[in-house]
Amino acid sequence: MAGKQKNSGPTPQEIAERQILGGTAPPGLRVPGVLDLARFGYEDPAAVRRGVRRKVISVPDEALLRQRELRSLPERLHADVLDLRGRTELSQLPAGLRAYELLLNEAGVRTLPADLLVEMRIDLTGCEVLESLPAGLSVGSLILSRCTGLMALPEGLDVWSLDLTGCWAFDGWPKQAQIRSGRLQLRGCTALRSLPSYLRKLAAVNVRDCPNLTSLPPGLEITGWLDLAHSGLTTEESLPESLESVQIRWAGVPIDRRIAFHPETIEVAEVLAEKNAEVRRVLLDRYGYSKFLIDARADVVDRDTDPGGERQLFRLAMAGDEDLVAMSCYCPSTGRQYIIRVPPTTPTCRHAAAWIAGYDNPDDYNPVIET
Repeated sequence: MAGKQKNSGPTPQEIAERQILGGTAPPGLRVPGVLDLARFGYEDPAAVRRGVRRKVISVPDEALLRQRELRSLPERLHADVLDLRGRTELSQLPAGLRAYELLLNEAGVRTLPADLLVEMRIDLTGCEVLESLPAGLSVGSLILSRCTGLMALPEGLDVWSLDLTGCWAFDGWPKQAQIRSGRLQLRGCTALRSLPSYLRKLAAVNVRDCPNLTSLPPGLEITGWLDLAHSGLTTEESLPESLESVQIRWAGVPIDRRIAFHPETIEVAEVLAEKNAEVRRVLLDRYGYSKFLIDARADVVDRDTDPGGERQLFRLAMAGDEDLVAMSCYCPSTGRQYIIRVPPTTPTCRHAAAWIAGYDNPDDYNPVIET
């Protein structure tokens, strides 16, 4: 019968964590593996959506240790993976920092050190106070999703993949940079007006919800797909000849050029006959919900009035899919009509208005005044 294993004591990573959080870590500290300094209990929202949650440490002293404020790190710190997610109190990183992966999701950093070296990935998702990046920054994958304070990228940037999803203030490309052959994610960059001419060959490009982007640079090659849903790329002429055979997507769904650039050719019968639910939703989006409900002669299942005027709740059965239900209403101040899709189980205009305002129970929605 095997005897009890002896307690091997704290790991090098745990020792380093205690030193750093206790303010006793020496300069030049080297830590193999994962140096986990994430805020205790921090969970990456994207990971949670994928069903992956961080392991919660149950040892009392470790829990207290993780909850301490982290104001600084030792200079010339080396770690394979440095996890600083959720550290909103950390405003800057030390000089000489080296890592294979650097995780800074939701951290409080405003910039990165000029001599930073990260080989594989820097994840700055949700760093809303990030203002700038150092010139010459080089890394495999740079994730800047929801860095809403970032307006420009640095000169000499060198990356394989770049993610600027939700960076609505960004519109400053460097004069010289390299985005080599990975994905370029620009969804929701509403201020973006152009892409740089030095872009050559990429695996995929997402410019969904970029309304001010009306053209792509000549010579750009995309080996995979281009998602242009609700962007300013509304005509075939907005794409260069080099993208003549690129796969076009609309909100992630592959479509042909007719649907992308000639929505006026889509017919009601075509939408109703489409068996693929995702493609049908794209057809509806391109056709226009308000026009489609009228042209398809949807049933009016409820009507009432509010300060804007008459409201109507439309319902249309969709073969092989949930019913299409939407409410027509008018803005009290402008008189503009809106047709807003609501859940298929919505029974009345009152329920629809409450749901649009974020209430499940219409009795909880009692606006004093509507504007």
